[in-house]
Amino acid sequence: MEYKEAMNYLENLTKFGFNFGLGRIEELLRRLGNPHTKIKAIHIGGTNGKGSTTAMLSAVLKEAGLRVGMFTSPHLHSYTERYRINGEPVGQERIAKMITRLRPHLEDMVREGFEHPTEFEAGTAMAFLYFAEEKVDLLLLEVGLGGAIDSTNVITPVVSVLTNIAMDHMDYLGNTIQEITAVKTGIIKSGIPVVTSAKNPEALKIIEAACREKAAQLTVVGNQVTVEQKEFSTAGQKFSIFTDSNHYEDLTLPLLGRHQITNAAGVVAVIEVLQQLGYTIPKEAVHSGLAKTDWPARLEIMRQKPTVLIDAAHNLDGVQSLKQALLDYFPSKKVTLVLGMLGDKERSKVVAELTPLAEAVVITKPNSPRAGDWELLADEARRFTDKVTLIENITEAVDAAMSMAGEEDLVCITGSFYMVAEAREHVMH
Repeated sequence: MEYKEAMNYLENLTKFGFNFGLGRIEELLRRLGNPHTKIKAIHIGGTNGKGSTTAMLSAVLKEAGLRVGMFTSPHLHSYTERYRINGEPVGQERIAKMITRLRPHLEDMVREGFEHPTEFEAGTAMAFLYFAEEKVDLLLLEVGLGGAIDSTNVITPVVSVLTNIAMDHMDYLGNTIQEITAVKTGIIKSGIPVVTSAKNPEALKIIEAACREKAAQLTVVGNQVTVEQKEFSTAGQKFSIFTDSNHYEDLTLPLLGRHQITNAAGVVAVIEVLQQLGYTIPKEAVHSGLAKTDWPARLEIMRQKPTVLIDAAHNLDGVQSLKQALLDYFPSKKVTLVLGMLGDKERSKVVAELTPLAEAVVITKPNSPRAGDWELLADEARRFTDKVTLIENITEAVDAAMSMAGEEDLVCITGSFYMVAEAREHVMH
């Protein structure tokens, strides 16, 4: 198949929706020669911060001279972004070839009475295939959803990472922090070291219990690893990280937001575990890797006059980090907010966090079947401001917000990945 035909075939698999369990992916991988057993991986789960942590780790390990694979989801502008080696996305031709290889296996499975693998399962199988064939030194493998029965959980990693844990995907993972954490700790394996930057005390209790049960050494950011912030501006931030055995002074990171320093501390903790496992990662690689990290659509300043900030804060926890960043970096700017969220998120709580900071709000519709009754967001926003505009088309919503804002003002575009990706592309062009 050509790339476009291959992608149409893959996208058609979304009709199989979310269908959890490891049976289908294990059978598919068996037919492909179990490529996941031929790779060393770091498994990265959590609610928010998975992608940023993965991007920082990739940059540091690349600086240390390793060939690093990176599987993340969702993508912003192209499906090829999900598969990277040392930061470079896979080519379209390679994707088309892999989907062509996968297709007969998927069809055979159905013919033989198996349930049809989902789109994410097919994508995960391709990741194992691609990175095994490319013989990466380490694969950074981001969990898709949850942990225990996510299709990435067929791997036995060298380190498991849990970033912060918060309320999200409650339809699938549970309605309390305890239930959600229990699912996410499913990636913890017997005797495999764990690093977490989770702060919620209830979540930490469950992670600690899971590590005791699995005899897994646990490193907690805030306990064995601490952070001291020194400076921050819209150009980036400077900080130091202290571990039980090392000091990393005057680190710099171009990513904005206090939460990113917590993620960076998690990265340093992972690096120290890797060093214990025999990997050579000098301090200079930590400094230069963090300084070179690039991870778009996370508190990303796209342009000036007016300042345009894009952030894929797609759940309440992410929105609280965004709110803090607005107060930290733009305390005196008038804010025009562009917001588009999926129907299954805590929308009224999100609006209550952000709209009191805004002069005007433009509500738009995410490009997703899960957008639901997106217009109701406007009713929520009107509780805090009279200046609420409803514009379904995302690019028109962005243009309207830009025209409302003065040169010294801020346009903040946030919400669903599906909305933010389209808005970002429009702002770039």
